[in-house]
Amino acid sequence: MMKRSSTKNTRILYEYAKYLKEAKQLDDSTIDSVMKSINRFEEATNYIDFKKFRSKHATAFKKKLLNSKSLVTGDTLSKATVLTSMRHLKGFFQFLITQKGYRSKINYSDIEYFNLSEKDTRIANAKRKRSVATVEQILQTLEAMPCDTALEMRDRALLAFVLLTGARDGAVASAKIKHVDLVEKSFHQDAREVNTKFSKTFTTYFFPVGELPLKILTEWVEYLIKEHGYKQNAPLFPKTKLAHNKNQQFEVVGLLKESWSNATPIRKVFKQAFEAVDLPYFNPHSFRNTLVRLGENLCRTPEEFKAWSQNLGHESVLTSFYSYGDVSDYKQAELLRKLSKPAEQTSPDMEDQFKLFMEFQKMMGK
Repeated sequence: MMKRSSTKNTRILYEYAKYLKEAKQLDDSTIDSVMKSINRFEEATNYIDFKKFRSKHATAFKKKLLNSKSLVTGDTLSKATVLTSMRHLKGFFQFLITQKGYRSKINYSDIEYFNLSEKDTRIANAKRKRSVATVEQILQTLEAMPCDTALEMRDRALLAFVLLTGARDGAVASAKIKHVDLVEKSFHQDAREVNTKFSKTFTTYFFPVGELPLKILTEWVEYLIKEHGYKQNAPLFPKTKLAHNKNQQFEVVGLLKESWSNATPIRKVFKQAFEAVDLPYFNPHSFRNTLVRLGENLCRTPEEFKAWSQNLGHESVLTSFYSYGDVSDYKQAELLRKLSKPAEQTSPDMEDQFKLFMEFQKMMGK
């Protein structure tokens, strides 16, 4: 019979979760991931008291995890997944040795045994090619999506809205009609009501992705207000209303005046939409990559790309480059071919930016 977590373990886990939320300001999904890693460790060690932790426990758990299989795919856990779990556990035990009752019980050097080998760490940190849709593929999908029922109109508007704004699915799920200004063509992501990353408030102006997405979104908002009597405080993308039919089975009967509690339904809509046109599944977050690539093609000055990056909610343009701006294979080849030709005259603005960059590099000793 498997032992349950001791009362002392449960108490300190509660304190750690509170520390991650209040001191580190992590969101609930990240905290859940950390707790899942710790729970895996507890199961593997038969729920030992954390005060009895030694290097042998870290070594055995690391070996076990490297040979474990994913419950979803059945394949061996990726090195990236294992590395994330090891980092979660290192962080947890580093927290423990600052707590009364644990300082004298745990050796700091034992915590270092959660480190992966250099080889496994390199594999875990290797960048994977991301599946990124083109704007044309998304527009093709929008054109193919049906729009006869209220649910079909909502799902189509949902895809159009994410393309127009690049908003994260959590923000989309919590958006209200009043947050969208169709005249200014903007989405005000008010952190008091919209679930934004790091609870940041900012305004996104619709990206230049063609007339169709704006037309779809406009028709959807007008439909909600005129046909269903929705007020400004109502959800932009309402939940599906279900009811029992005569066979006592649930069936779709319309829309509720409630927001989705999470982004799972949004991802399901995206998956079904792309499957219907024989395209791979591009998740909602990948649309941000699509928009960064579009910006790379349209922006001609640093100021333009700064505005584009800011529109995605990034305070620094480097965030867009580092997080979303990997140069794809075809773009890499295209850029190198251009560089083999005589350079065109550089704009004064770009020259100034380049000089500042070189001066910064000298200051940093690079």
